[in-house]
Formats: sequence, C-alpha cells, structure tokens
Amino acid sequence: MKYGAIGPIAIHLPERVETNEDLKAEFPNWDLDLIFAKTGIYARHIAAPGECASDLAVAASKKLFEVYDIDPQSIDFLLLCTQTPDYPLPTTACLLQDRLKLRTSAGAIDFNLGCSGFVYGLSIADGLIRTGAVQRVLLITAETYSKYIHPSDRSLRTIFGDGAAATLVQAADTPSLGAFQFGTDGTGADTLLVTKGGARPAETAHQPRHRQRWCSDLYMDGPSLIKFTVEAVPELVNSVLRSAGVTAQDVDLYLLHQATLKMLQQLQERLGLLDERMPMALRDVGNTVSSTIPILIEQLRRDRRISLGTRSMLIGFGVGWSWAGCMWREEWRTR
Repeated sequence: MKYGAIGPIAIHLPERVETNEDLKAEFPNWDLDLIFAKTGIYARHIAAPGECASDLAVAASKKLFEVYDIDPQSIDFLLLCTQTPDYPLPTTACLLQDRLKLRTSAGAIDFNLGCSGFVYGLSIADGLIRTGAVQRVLLITAETYSKYIHPSDRSLRTIFGDGAAATLVQAADTPSLGAFQFGTDGTGADTLLVTKGGARPAETAHQPRHRQRWCSDLYMDGPSLIKFTVEAVPELVNSVLRSAGVTAQDVDLYLLHQATLKMLQQLQERLGLLDERMPMALRDVGNTVSSTIPILIEQLRRDRRISLGTRSMLIGFGVGWSWAGCMWREEWRTR
C-alpha cells in the first residue's frame, strides 16, 4: 500500500499589501495599536477587484510546478478548498483543470470548509492515495474573503487577508500522515456567515447570532468563535494524541490555524505550550482561512525549523463549526 505524504508547497499572495498604517490614514479614529495587540496582524494581501480565488490558485500552482519541476500531466487529482468560488457552478476545480492544463483523466473537486479545510484536504488526498486510485494529488487552498468585507468594517478588515497555497501530496512507501480526527457542530453556523449568493431565500436563511454591527456580507461573532475554539481544540489535540498513541511531549511542533493572536494565545495557555513549540505566522499575511497552515509550514521549512523527521500536529478549526487534526512527520527533503 502507498500512503500520502506532504511534498513541496508554493504560496501566492496578491500584489496589493494593506498595512495598519494604511488603515490608520484612512480611519484616524481606529485604534490600530490596540487592534494589533489583539490580532497580531500588521499587514494583509488584498486581491484586486477582478482577481478571484481561481487566479490566486493558478498562480500558486504554476509556481509549484516551475520551482519544483513538476509536470502538470503527472497530477492525478485536484482538490480545491475555497469558500469564495468563481461561480455557484461550475465547480472552480474544473476551471483550474483547464487553466493548469491537467489531464482530462484527472479528478477535480471543490470542497467548502474554510479554516479546517487544509487538514480535511490532506485526509482526502491520503485516502485517495491509499486506495491505489491516484499517485499525485494537487491540494489547493485559495480564498478572497476581502470580497465579502465592507471597507468600513473594522472588525474584519483588520484580520482577513487573501492568498493561496498549492501543496503536492504524493504517494510514499511509509505513512507520514495519520491519526486524523474530525469534528462538526452546525449549531455554530450563525457565528461566521455569508447568506448572499446561495439558493436559500432571505426569509428562511440563517441569521447572525447577534446584532450585525457592520455592513459586510460576511458576519463574524468573534467572542462565540473564541469560546468554541478554546473548548473544542484542547479535546481535539487529546483525541489526536490518543489515536496516534503518543504523548504531548512526543510532538515537536503544534501547527494551528492562524486565526488571531488573541485566540492562539488562549489556546497556547490551555495547551501549556512554549512559544517554540507553537509557532505563529500571521503578522504580515493575516488570517488567510484555509491557507494559514500551509503558509506556516512553508515558512518553517524556509527557516529550517522543520526538517526530516520533525513530528508535528496539524490543527484546523473555525467556520461551520468544523475542526480537524492529524499527526504529520516531515519526509520531504527541502532544497
């Protein structure tokens, strides 16, 4: 049997960078120093008006192919995680198959899962490889949440950034991904919500949990999300440890979805982890939703903080509510 292994990762961020200084000039009454202390985010990359998730996905994938000498024809399956698809239909993954010149015999699907999506995507890719149906899976995470955010929305504009990550998951002789654990609680659907663009009539659509303070299409109830996270994630971590048959000290790094600094600090305290075991990478990119974990992995690889044999736990959580975790051992030799 073959197993899925995380290979090279390529990141693409939009050209436009919006800093807190830019926001301070636009909104002098915003306390950006206080906001930065809570979010840990100084800058975000913002997609251009005509730039969509598929465009970011194409750029990340082409970078992956070019930098790591990967033949697009060798890709057997394309998985795209996005909550900002180009159209309600067709699936954006089909558009990417054409734009990336993948084989017409390759599979291609979208899945809409947000902040837990990278871990879910790894589980799907690993499962496909274990069946023997495929050898190489292109896992793409791409989001343009900025399209949902009103320019005057202080709560969201200071957090979310746009971006994409293309990850090659390829067949290997030994398992390096495992102990996958999942969770779903749809009672939290009203805490991070976009109701426009779907087929459900407005009169029967979910409503924001509390008063909607801003004009954005995207509604977020930050306090409820934090409460959910600090309750669900520690139990998820323990479930992954039990499934893997290891202790907390056996894990070198805990790589969590990069939501906000405040949320991560609360989780770090609950989990009893030192800074070096729970790295963060959101200051200059913001919360890029499904792409935060691959962006973090790529940065840690560049900084030589992940090397052959490094044992990490990957944890995604958020919109839905949805959460997922797994163990990962680094087997790819970086350049």
